[in-house]
Amino acid sequence: MIVLLDTNIILDYIAERPFYKSETKQIFDMIYSHKISGIIAAHSISNLWYLLRKICDDEQRRKIISSLLNSFEIAQIDKSHIKAAIERKNFKDFEDCLQDECASSFNADFIITRDKNDFLNAKILPLLPTEFLHAV
Repeated sequence: MIVLLDTNIILDYIAERPFYKSETKQIFDMIYSHKISGIIAAHSISNLWYLLRKICDDEQRRKIISSLLNSFEIAQIDKSHIKAAIERKNFKDFEDCLQDECASSFNADFIITRDKNDFLNAKILPLLPTEFLHAV
């Protein structure tokens, strides 16, 4: 099984947000133990770098990102993905459309996100963390 983790899920895990901690930990444990394959969109890495500056210093961010690179495949964003996302006018959020394009390029089974409504027109089925955990 292949899943793409939306940036918000990765941030929940790293920041250990109390409300989401148990769910995201279970998902990450499944990826770390190779029960499922995890994908991160390349643009999520730069978004995470920017967002983590509020809770981590530069060295901590480098360690976190390096750790993610060791356990996840990274879906590239190239011209064809950007063009495809631009042409998909039924997506209200361009960044989420790029997430879907990345998931599709890996033939992912699911996109795990907290903002499922942002993926109403996705090619890949979006699931909330709880929905995903009940499905596996």
